[in-house]
Amino acid sequence: MTLYYVGIDGGGTSCRARIRDEAGNFIGEAKSGSANILLGVDVAMTSIIDAITQAARLGGLTEKDFPNMHVGLALAGAEQKSAWHSFMQQTHPFATIVLNTDAYGACVGAHNGDDGAIMIAGTGSCGIYLSAGQQHVVGGREFPISDQGGGAVMGLRLIQQVLLAEDGIVEKTPLAKHVIAHFNNDVDQIVEWSKNALPRDYGQFSPAIFQHAERGDSLAISMLKQTASDVEMFLIALNRKGATRICLMGSIAERIKAWLSPPVQNWVVEPQFDAIEGALMFAGKAEHNLY
Repeated sequence: MTLYYVGIDGGGTSCRARIRDEAGNFIGEAKSGSANILLGVDVAMTSIIDAITQAARLGGLTEKDFPNMHVGLALAGAEQKSAWHSFMQQTHPFATIVLNTDAYGACVGAHNGDDGAIMIAGTGSCGIYLSAGQQHVVGGREFPISDQGGGAVMGLRLIQQVLLAEDGIVEKTPLAKHVIAHFNNDVDQIVEWSKNALPRDYGQFSPAIFQHAERGDSLAISMLKQTASDVEMFLIALNRKGATRICLMGSIAERIKAWLSPPVQNWVVEPQFDAIEGALMFAGKAEHNLY
């Protein structure tokens, strides 16, 4: 009987599955829908089974092989204890499942199972340090109360500055003009938009901030300096907990490296593997369950 190991990286947008056999040979990889367990544990399980089914078929396997599969799950929302327990109480067709957060999977993969830390900054942000089987987390309590260094907070601060520029309080730079043009040069449209805007809606302006900073825009430069300061704050916090090897992950973190101070840049290393590979590393190992 051949055993198989499955790694899952699941978030609010997609669920990615990768299957290897017990010798480490690649079997297949596929993607399905949302697997953030806070959006529904049943929805997440459906996406997981769907992604594994697709990946299995690519490698010539079927649902009959599911009982021989050990599944490692790196899922968004797993940090919420009640959601974790609700998910784990579901029935499933696999040999075992082990559930931890997507950040945990990313950190395990980034350091190939060794101790180390990651700083994720995309739309949101979160830092995690794994040491001697313990995980230490900084930030990551979601927008708008946390997630400094992420694209959503960048976008929120930008909108605030644009409104100040419209009031004649601060300079109206090309970046500010670009944003107000997005709203048809109508402040009232910004106000209405803000009432229902999601983190990703604020985060959509982060590419423009980087682009205008390259052109010397003073507002864009100040935005990136603040974001770099935010990221450094978390990196320093991780270092104080013992981390000396930190991987920057996510669209903002990877681009902000050049804006970090040289001492902090010395802690930054390149990730070795991705979150799916991290999940594969703890598949079948119950000690990696978050709760």
